Amino acid sequence: MKKWQIYSLAAAVIVTALAGSAYTFRKDIVLYAVATRARDATKVAPNREIIWEKGPEVASVPAEKRPPNIVVILADDLGFNDISYFGGGLIETPNIDTLAREGANFSHAYAGTAACAPSRAMLMTGRYGTRTGFEFTPTPPGMTKIVDMFYNDGTRLHEMIFDETAAENAPPFKEQGLPGSEITLAEALKPQGYHTMHIGKWHLGNSPEFLPNAQGFDESVMLESGLFLPEDSPDVVNAKLPFDPFDQFFWARMQYATSYNGGEWFEPKGYLTDFYTDEAVKAIEANRNRPFFLYLAHWAVHTPLQASKADYDALSHIENHRERVYAAMIRALDRSVGRVMEALKENGLDDNTIVIFSSDNGAPGYIGIPDVNKPYRGWKLTYFEGGIRVPFFVRWPGRIKAGTERDMPVAHLDIFPTLVAAAGAPLPAGRVIDGIDILPYATGVAHRPAPERPIFWRDGHYHAVRMNGWKLQYLARPDKVWLFNLNEDPTEQHNVADKYPEKVAELKALIEAHDATQREPLFPAVAEMPVTIDKTLEEEATPEDEYIYWPG
Repeated sequence: MKKWQIYSLAAAVIVTALAGSAYTFRKDIVLYAVATRARDATKVAPNREIIWEKGPEVASVPAEKRPPNIVVILADDLGFNDISYFGGGLIETPNIDTLAREGANFSHAYAGTAACAPSRAMLMTGRYGTRTGFEFTPTPPGMTKIVDMFYNDGTRLHEMIFDETAAENAPPFKEQGLPGSEITLAEALKPQGYHTMHIGKWHLGNSPEFLPNAQGFDESVMLESGLFLPEDSPDVVNAKLPFDPFDQFFWARMQYATSYNGGEWFEPKGYLTDFYTDEAVKAIEANRNRPFFLYLAHWAVHTPLQASKADYDALSHIENHRERVYAAMIRALDRSVGRVMEALKENGLDDNTIVIFSSDNGAPGYIGIPDVNKPYRGWKLTYFEGGIRVPFFVRWPGRIKAGTERDMPVAHLDIFPTLVAAAGAPLPAGRVIDGIDILPYATGVAHRPAPERPIFWRDGHYHAVRMNGWKLQYLARPDKVWLFNLNEDPTEQHNVADKYPEKVAELKALIEAHDATQREPLFPAVAEMPVTIDKTLEEEATPEDEYIYWPG
């Protein structure tokens, strides 16, 4: 069914309902028309085995004398409090904790932004999304109409805002991607002899010029849709979120599908997190005799909330069903990290492999689990610490001492220049790289603390900067300014903007000077989502609650 037919059918349903016919207006009918029919029009083939390209059978150079292998493991929407290394969480995460203990923990680490796609673009390029133009998260067709219908139902204190003109003038969804003129980490590493591989989520564009194979990756196993298992599989346990309109869209629209090197969609084999891990292990084995870069971008623990039945059954001590499903998803992610580390050891690659573990942003409030970002306030889609504070572990036994702790502020922007330097490659010429090489601080080669530099965030009218322990946020909707002294108030309990107007002016001037060097977005924000800072989406907002509007 073509897009115009889907929207026509939806419109017909609505018109019929409003005309007072015998049909009762039902949102689920419209959801079916707009989303489910579009989903069912996409064919997904049965599973097929992926045959990874093999490196040489015998290594010409011993592993310890080659450039380091590089593995970047990126979780999706993982909360700071989801990892037991930091002292909390629903469950223990022994494998992630071990990775942290065996390398360097950067305890003041920040996501590129508080949303998925631009954060990933910054990790891949070392450049601000406002510098590349990839400022907003691409919105799938049909989502805004569904979210408008389900969210703006008269029960919310703050309604979503939609820009129909922007939506009409935006490029097609598939063409909202990271420009090919940008140089990705994979492209920077290839001249050094690296075989480059991507597994999992991409989210940087879906037309051929934006896909991983066009952005420097030799091989790519792609997340094509978002189910971890079919909804009715006997091996899955689902937790739906009736208060979240995005969740309703996902369940109606998403499929259980992957692809290899841009080919046909086919079903993964087993629970998605385990499937990606299986492929990562195979990729490591196939390339054990040559330098490789593996970007393992898990979909976990993003919604829809789906656990394997085996993981769910193993956590019977968690009484709340939603929390148990979520914890089971974390369990699978932790197991993945352990299996990847074991594969490196079994192939004799352990000492000369750099492994970085992080999350693309903080956990969202729309899953309705209150403590995921504890002790920090805020969620994904906010610049409070809960939205942008992320784990950042770097392990390289040959160079980084186990148990290294660093409290210097770092960001996803720093991954690109750090790994390029570790590989002995030059930084791309003729462009600004916003990140810095943090390897000297991880290894202890740099004996002095790094001079603090400002770290900026921008999403439309919403701005933030962190500098010398101070963090400023301000935005147009609502028209509000927050200033926090993170050295004294790391969990942002006390807004001191009125007390220190000169510091507000100083930091605003930094942001304005930075913005003057940035570019216009490649595509517009089509909606603005209200986010209550201290409550989940399941909880009713009150006029006393602080909130922001997030453009996207």
